[in-house]
Amino acid sequence: MKMILDERGKKYILKSGEEFQSDLGIVKADVLENAEVGDEIKSHLDHTFKIVKPNINDFIDLMERRCSILLKKDIGYVLAHTGLGAGSRVVDAGTGAGAIALNFGNVVGPEGRVFTYEIREDFAQVAKKNIENFGIENIEVKNQNIKDGIDEDDIDLVFLDLPKPFEIFEDVLESLNVGGWLAVYAPYIDQAKLSHRIAKKVGFYDIDIIEIFERGLEIRQHGIRPKTRMVGHSGYLLFARKL
Repeated sequence: MKMILDERGKKYILKSGEEFQSDLGIVKADVLENAEVGDEIKSHLDHTFKIVKPNINDFIDLMERRCSILLKKDIGYVLAHTGLGAGSRVVDAGTGAGAIALNFGNVVGPEGRVFTYEIREDFAQVAKKNIENFGIENIEVKNQNIKDGIDEDDIDLVFLDLPKPFEIFEDVLESLNVGGWLAVYAPYIDQAKLSHRIAKKVGFYDIDIIEIFERGLEIRQHGIRPKTRMVGHSGYLLFARKL
């Protein structure tokens, strides 16, 4: 898979055997086919493009989606807080377009495994296509309701992006390894509060609710200060551990 970057920094995933077209011109398919990562090529309008190998974030930015996806600030914290690593086994529910499943698969590597549940067939088909296009083979998309049961065991992390995640906390606890993590994404504090109470009731430990904010810096010649716009509330993250 190759990506093309234009003079403005706009990026596009290239499709094998097809020419590239944008408002900055056309690049023929044979030119793209012969171009290597790092090469600079010209369009018929004499604009310069760079050939780049896309990483997971580039691909997610450009992939097909029919729903909103989790932001990097939340995905990154889930990965860091739970200590997910090579060889881990993950269950994910509420696949959507597959953004967090792709991140999980990228982190756990070829020896790990991700099982992602999606009740909507149209979302599941989009997620399957995105995962196949990225070329990752350790993710299984399951078009089924996780409330009907978790098929897997020996799981290191269960991530839930569901309206009522607390309804399956007992099943989650049973499927997890000792030391494994439950992580919940909840847009509303009411969901997070109820999830906290039920997680404690069914026997989870180390229960925390966290909210992540992201604010960049504005760099100018006469000084640096925080940007007036920031990535504020997206959702609450609940973490709980099986001990």
